[in-house]
Parts: sequence; C-alpha cells; structure tokens
Amino acid sequence: MFKSSKSVTFVLMPSNTFGEVFRLSTFGESHGNAIGGIIEGCPAGLPIDFEFIQSQLDLRKPGQSNITTQRKEEDQVEFLSGIFEGVTLGTPIGFLIKNKDAKSKDYSHIKGQFRPSHADFVYQEKYGIRDYRGGGRSSARETACRVVGGAIAQLLLKEEGVQIYSYVQQVGNISFLKELDEIDFSQINSNIVRCPDAEVAKKMQDLIETTKKEGDSLGGAIQTYVLNTPVGLGEPVFDKLHADLAKGMLSINAVKGFEYGSGFCAAEMKGSQHNDEFVLKEGKISTKTNFSGGIQGGISNGAPIYFRTAFKPVATIMKPQNSVNENKESVTLDGKGRHDPCVVPRAVPIVNAMTALVLADHFLRNKIAKI
Repeated sequence: MFKSSKSVTFVLMPSNTFGEVFRLSTFGESHGNAIGGIIEGCPAGLPIDFEFIQSQLDLRKPGQSNITTQRKEEDQVEFLSGIFEGVTLGTPIGFLIKNKDAKSKDYSHIKGQFRPSHADFVYQEKYGIRDYRGGGRSSARETACRVVGGAIAQLLLKEEGVQIYSYVQQVGNISFLKELDEIDFSQINSNIVRCPDAEVAKKMQDLIETTKKEGDSLGGAIQTYVLNTPVGLGEPVFDKLHADLAKGMLSINAVKGFEYGSGFCAAEMKGSQHNDEFVLKEGKISTKTNFSGGIQGGISNGAPIYFRTAFKPVATIMKPQNSVNENKESVTLDGKGRHDPCVVPRAVPIVNAMTALVLADHFLRNKIAKI
C-alpha cells in the first residue's frame, strides 16, 4: 500500500501467480471481456493435446446440466504464444478465454450491498473499490484459467506415467465410501454429478435438485488419488508436498478444508496402528499400509497420494438474507441471477488442475536440482 501525492491510497493485488518453476499467472474478471493466463517454465518439446485441454474446460464450464448455473459460456481457449505445430517452444504460453454470456444487470441490485459469505465486504475494505458484477476477480470464473494450466501440467505428468483421478465423494449428507481398489475411475464422468457409482450419484443428484427447488445450496467433498508418483517430490521444510497441495486446494473458491492420508483420523490412533511399516515387494521398498497418504516428511514415497477437499455450500441462495450496505444500513437481499446449487461436480477438473500444477512444479524443481 502507498499514497500518491494526491492523497489517493493505492493497494496492490500481487498474488496472481502459482508455482515456482512451472508457473501459472492468471488475469481477468467474471464480467470483463475475457479471462486468461500465462504459463512459464513448461519445457520445450511437449506435445499438446488440444482436445484434452478443451475436454477439461468442458467439465468445468457453466450451463452443462440442470444442476449447474445456466450461464452459457463456450469456454473455448485460444492459445496466443508458446506453442508451434502442436509442440511447446519452452517460451511463455499465453492463452485467452472470452466471456460471452455475462449478464451484469443481474447484479445491479447488489451494487452497494454486501452479500453474506462473499468477498464483497473484504474487497471493499481492502481495495476501496470492487467489481461487483459476479464477484469480479473473486469469482470462480477465474478457475477456468487454472484448468488450462493444469491440463498442460497433466500432459507433462502423463509423459512420466503419473495419473490423477478426482471424483465427488460427498454431497450434503450423502457419501460414497469405497477403497482405492474398489473404485472404477472410468465411471467418474458417466453422470453429471461425477461420482463413480451410479446409485450413489442418483441420490446426490436428487438431493441437489430438491435443494435447488428450495432456493438453497449444498456443500460436499472431492476425493483425489494420484497414482505412479515417483519417489522424491517435495521438500522437507516449508515446501512440503502436502503443504503445497493444501495451498493449491485451499486457493480454490469455496474450499473450506483439506486432509490427506489418515487426516484427522490420525488424532484417534496410536503409533503402533498408524505407522506404515516398510516391506519388500518384487524387490522394491514399499509400505504395508498407507496412512501417510503417499507423503512422508513432506516428500512423496511412491505410494498412491490421496486427499480430500471439502467445499462449503454456494453462498448465493434464492432466499431473502439480512445484510448491510456500504452506507452501513441494514438491508434485505433477494437472491437473483444464475448460480450453482452445488459447485462440487464442476470443481472436479479444478481439483485435478491444481493437483497437476503442484506435482509438475515439484517434478521440474527436482530436475533442476539434479543438473
């Protein structure tokens, strides 16, 4: 923060970049002309699967089903630099996604009002100005840029055999509880809820639709598994792999919790129960159990990495809510516009993207350290 000669206070917003080596910087607001980003640190010579990138955006885009916001955005990504004849050049990759269906008038009624559990109040207090149309920079619209960067990170990790799978594990009070070897990951996208169990998915969908009719919203959780992770990703002190994964997940809009491995259940266990004993499997060192979640001392140990990300109920609901306005007057807000009754199904590709960004960054950090 600094003051100009005209006594105008300026507050900067510098935190728009994620990663150390594989870096994604994003720009744009929900109702601006476009959103986009720049990817730095991607090695030269990586083949780019444009269809895969677009497929990830299609999983996140609005208007894809009756349980998502009905804002209609094609989310067609346009690459501006860094790729030639389908292969990365090693130079910054610039991309753009145009906003085509922003209806700013839907937000005119809350121009000077603070919506409960949104970023309106804190943005106004911190910056002295805010884009109230759809939340501006704080809108989940920004996450489309993360999906593009994360999709390219997934292509990089795929070259190393690393696989990332995320699915909806919980919606409201309905949960899908199965062990890794019982899950058919090919069924994740077989339904609009993105739960790999048709029966549980139907219950989740019914609950979302009922809640939507009530004008309310729901939270939930996404389970993630990372398979074939090499040993050695992560650092032992401040840049622990699980710490960076936590930062990545908690940076996603509406995320309220992150737990990896045994998580909070570890608080109830004894060391004799929790310790992952080392064993030999086909001549390789492995562990008998995996309460560590594939990470020990902040560094991947080669076992499957698994974690759970919890999302709060969507803050905008179609019910009257009490609040205040910029003049410090009490007001009643009526929910309007197009919003998800439950954001969790659309968040699956975002969680995959942030996971890939973290792992790709640490993978390249290891490469540099060995030079």
